[in-house]
Amino acid sequence: MRLLLVEDDDHVAAALSAVLARHGFDVTHARNGEEALTALLPDHAAPFGVVLLDLGLPDQDGFEVCGRIRKISTTPVIMVTARADVRSRIHGLNLGADDYVVKPYDTGELLARIHAVSRRTTAGPGETTEDETTEETLRLGAVTVETATRRVCVEGTAVPLTRKEFDLLALLAQRPGVVFRREQIISEVWRTSWEGTGRTLEVHVASLRAKLRMPALIETVRGVGYRLALPGGPASVAPGGPPPAAPAS
Repeated sequence: MRLLLVEDDDHVAAALSAVLARHGFDVTHARNGEEALTALLPDHAAPFGVVLLDLGLPDQDGFEVCGRIRKISTTPVIMVTARADVRSRIHGLNLGADDYVVKPYDTGELLARIHAVSRRTTAGPGETTEDETTEETLRLGAVTVETATRRVCVEGTAVPLTRKEFDLLALLAQRPGVVFRREQIISEVWRTSWEGTGRTLEVHVASLRAKLRMPALIETVRGVGYRLALPGGPASVAPGGPPPAAPAS
């Protein structure tokens, strides 16, 4: 995958480029916003898979660069910045960023987020990515989730779900027993920030529990998020206890 790294600090860029290259990425380094925008023009080389965008650029603010990128390109953008406040996160996502990573970060987490946004954006409507087609059917006790056909069955009987209900169930079903943070679920399923959307998530969880007639299937982890708790599976951590680590993507 070709990756555009927009970073004004040459030392940071060199270190990160070396790590990314070891993981198979072809990295192009842009030192400011104008270089990044020029590199993304359609008449240049093969398209980039992802843009890693620092916000503290010398010629213009990274938020402005993100807005301008969205006018010329659909390439996924991950903002990588030291600005950790919620307002900046929301502003970045509203401008069209696909993800937001706060420095200092774990390299493994950054790599996982790069692959996650790449998977989400390479599949068009009604299509599946290579990763998804390898697991078209997820069997979770009495529940079967068919990702290719977007079909859910309980004990062989089809259960009609809305688009968001299916997306929510399919996300949790990818890793049964693993806690997904509320913010992560909303980002993955609704492609927006968590503020003002929490009630929507709660309503969809309640609807899923009712439609599947398995209220214990989706477990609430108080103060954290939700996980799929299969009946008869391993003992789960009680709400409020130490949850398993949630996936980064």
